[in-house]
Amino acid sequence: MQIVLDLVAVFLAYVIGSIPFGLVIVKLKTGKDIREVESGRTGGTNALRAAGFWAGIGTALLDILKGAVAVWLARWISPEQAWLHVIAPLAAIIGHNYSIFLAERDANGKFRLRGGAGGAPSVGGAWGLFPASILIILPLGVLVFFTIGIASVTTMAVAFFAIIVFAIYAAQDVLPWWYVLYGVGAELLLIWALRPNIKKLFAGQERVVGISLHGWLKKKRAEKQQNS
Repeated sequence: MQIVLDLVAVFLAYVIGSIPFGLVIVKLKTGKDIREVESGRTGGTNALRAAGFWAGIGTALLDILKGAVAVWLARWISPEQAWLHVIAPLAAIIGHNYSIFLAERDANGKFRLRGGAGGAPSVGGAWGLFPASILIILPLGVLVFFTIGIASVTTMAVAFFAIIVFAIYAAQDVLPWWYVLYGVGAELLLIWALRPNIKKLFAGQERVVGISLHGWLKKKRAEKQQNS
């Protein structure tokens, strides 16, 4: 019976992660389909591009909440199953990246599931596992975003920060080592989702967000070259 409950918890975590808040917020605010804007992803960065700063913030916060809710739900169903508390937020990240609500066929008729890249729900999963972690991971993620200004780098960075935070506390016997595996699993899922972006990074073609320090400096350099 317990294994059935555990599987239900994982399935519900996936469904929760699948809720495309970015699609809903952008649609309500602008009438646009976020899947037809820039990267086509449903996360906070693309919501920012499609509908402005507050749409991006709102999407990011709700996506963070998805990861946390997955952990809370798993703990409510199986309080003693530490492995389940780790698997549930990973399922939420998978749901976010490959949403059951965003199933479609591409131009070649191939079936696919659309979604985001998983950065925000990975922060939420860390928050659910260890509430104090968000006081470290979120500010560092914001710092990376507004300085480097590359969404894919920020996304991969937050999971890396989670690995470091959990490893430090696990080494002190404050947290179980299972939590480190959550960070590693989240990082692998994010890297997989961001394969096209990683190629662009190495080619120097990845988008830079204009409101970041990097974006501002890039704009200034372009203006200087035009004036000269």
